[in-house]
Amino acid sequence: MDKILNTVLTIAGSDSSGGAGIQADLKTMLANGVYGMSAITALTAQNTQGVTAVMDSTPEFLAAQIDAVFTDIFPDAVKIGMVSNSALIEVIADRLKFYKARNIVVDPVMVATSGAKLISDEAIEKLSANLFPMATVITPNIFELAVLTNQPAENINNKSDMEESAKKIFDKYGSPVLAKGGHFHSVSLDLLCYNEGFKWFYGERIITENTHGTGCTLSSAIASNLAKKMPLDEAIHKAKNYLEGALSSGLNLGHGSGPLDHGYRFNYEF
Repeated sequence: MDKILNTVLTIAGSDSSGGAGIQADLKTMLANGVYGMSAITALTAQNTQGVTAVMDSTPEFLAAQIDAVFTDIFPDAVKIGMVSNSALIEVIADRLKFYKARNIVVDPVMVATSGAKLISDEAIEKLSANLFPMATVITPNIFELAVLTNQPAENINNKSDMEESAKKIFDKYGSPVLAKGGHFHSVSLDLLCYNEGFKWFYGERIITENTHGTGCTLSSAIASNLAKKMPLDEAIHKAKNYLEGALSSGLNLGHGSGPLDHGYRFNYEF
């Protein structure tokens, strides 16, 4: 009997150490029961201690990758991760509009945990104007939330601040916003701002230094759940549960901020 899986396309950069980016996305998708595909925006030389080199895809080659996926195995959902320049952002927006892509999760990877910007102001503007309006959900962390609302990150330090900031983005672009507050609370606290208002998601705060790729993992898990036709709030809830499991599994690799255990659900079988 033929077997059909729901499908998800990740459009993001490659992480040679396997903890974030395309590699984390595909592992997450497999663990969440969908078939993952990829269009690579950039190659990186990186490990748990940092990035040493980056080589962007050309716009033409990125478009060819996206076309190859959509013309053969049409994805049920799309996750967009780090895109470093305006030309690539324009290509992604153009091809997704052309194919009428659905269930789009935009993880606006623009600020490192340290607070340093990872992409230019021009690229941030292009990302916001071109990709946010078509998103099913946008998933900024606190630092990215601050950049998108033109304020210092230290100004967002309680639930009221998060609600106000997330609503500014929702009102401007018309797309739901999942504001990830894990960076400053003793519990894992995230906020969804959408048509129905605000919904808070609470979870266990996992104490570990091995958090490389958490944003990639959460957004890919959300995309996987949307591909399986879950409502947005349920997709987020189940994705958070998966992320907590991957963090709490205790994987310890590398000399820096290590990766998550994306396959912790499979460990019982091996």
